[in-house]
Amino acid sequence: MFRTLVNTLISANTTLDGKRVADALLSVNPLQLSRWLDEVWSADGIGGSEWGAILQLPPGRPLGDIVDKTQLPDLLLATFHSGVTVDPALAIQTWSDQPGPLLKPLAGGQAPAIWRHLLYAYLAESTGLFEIMGEVVRRYVVGESLPLPTSATMVWVRSTEELYFRDPPLFSAGGSMTSQLRPDARINRRNAYWRMFGLDLPHPPGRGIDGQPWKRDAGVAANLRFLEIWNELLRQVWLGYENDTNSSGAKPTDSSYIAYLCRTLSEMLQLRRQGGMLAREEFAYVTMLSWFHLTVEYDTSVVDDLSANAGRDGHPADRLAKIGAQVGISPSRQSRELFELADKISPLMWAIEIGMFNDAKSAELLFHHQNLPNGVTDIATEMLRIIDLWQSATGAPIKDLAVTQRRVQGPTRSAQPTKLLPPGGLVPTAPSPSTPRQPSPAPSTNGQPVASRR
Repeated sequence: MFRTLVNTLISANTTLDGKRVADALLSVNPLQLSRWLDEVWSADGIGGSEWGAILQLPPGRPLGDIVDKTQLPDLLLATFHSGVTVDPALAIQTWSDQPGPLLKPLAGGQAPAIWRHLLYAYLAESTGLFEIMGEVVRRYVVGESLPLPTSATMVWVRSTEELYFRDPPLFSAGGSMTSQLRPDARINRRNAYWRMFGLDLPHPPGRGIDGQPWKRDAGVAANLRFLEIWNELLRQVWLGYENDTNSSGAKPTDSSYIAYLCRTLSEMLQLRRQGGMLAREEFAYVTMLSWFHLTVEYDTSVVDDLSANAGRDGHPADRLAKIGAQVGISPSRQSRELFELADKISPLMWAIEIGMFNDAKSAELLFHHQNLPNGVTDIATEMLRIIDLWQSATGAPIKDLAVTQRRVQGPTRSAQPTKLLPPGGLVPTAPSPSTPRQPSPAPSTNGQPVASRR
């Protein structure tokens, strides 16, 4: 959400400075931001495409009617609006007397994608982003162990605490999804990741949580085969990409099989959304991770005050590592890949979920990159980058064709990619010789002092 707005403004007006735009958004009053999130929710899901005309939404609404049934009434939205909008110069205004969502169509009449897929939140949180930035907020509100902040940073601290570390306003769409029935936000997020993807975060859940309570009430309705099928899809797309230019000889690409894998993933994801389940959770968690991601995406005031600058073209992972060193929490060693992967994988997952690649002809777009007709988006090049990033971040041997050829004969791959760290330990327990090592984002040392690393 928040990053989508800033990136859209910069794309539409290249003279805008990303740092200034980000600081402007991060300084908006938290009550306005909370209200604005209700306006974004009412705008209904994934409107707009990040991959051009190829991925225009099909008829119908991907999220069903859950938005209509849970949004604030139109009259209430119009009479008590957030007051946040975009001015004609494509800059952020903190108040306007004209109602209207912040993410309205910009240049060329194209509306940006409103929120990213839940997998974005999982990958972004796997970097250690939430734990590190949460500790920054905690230290600023309880003491003076960090560099003295400017007023801009304290405004960010206030907004962050109000939005994501206390009970949300009643009936808010973008809150932390906590209540007396599910009081721990850490467990709630892990529950959503487990149900949708069968994945755990690669770091411990924090103090006060014993075992894995996020799985206790999930029942059997968790997509435990997601990782297995996803890895197989990436291998088949790589096989197709590598053989796309073959003019003679064998051409082992099976576009029907790729379509079958996409259709299977689509059905798995849609099953978890029946009746609108996980829709509000996805919105809330993606929004929260977008807020923290935006904070370290540029040399914002918070980054400046923490002396974590990385320059105009710096990477969020570099800023996060410098901030983590100050609060005693080390991010994932694969943070650089995870940040980029989170962005690139989101439009792909939406496209797969809504069935854009469910037939053999459309599935060819995932690997076909030669002699594309005019107007056809080169999705294959983007897929190649996703494959490279996934293999680097998780260690999955996607490009090892021997693994693909042993698909039937080889051992069954577990869908569980990670194990929690042992109590007090920083190094995950080595798998037994009989258990194949599972690919996963590299474990971070979240919650552990940097000085104790080996």
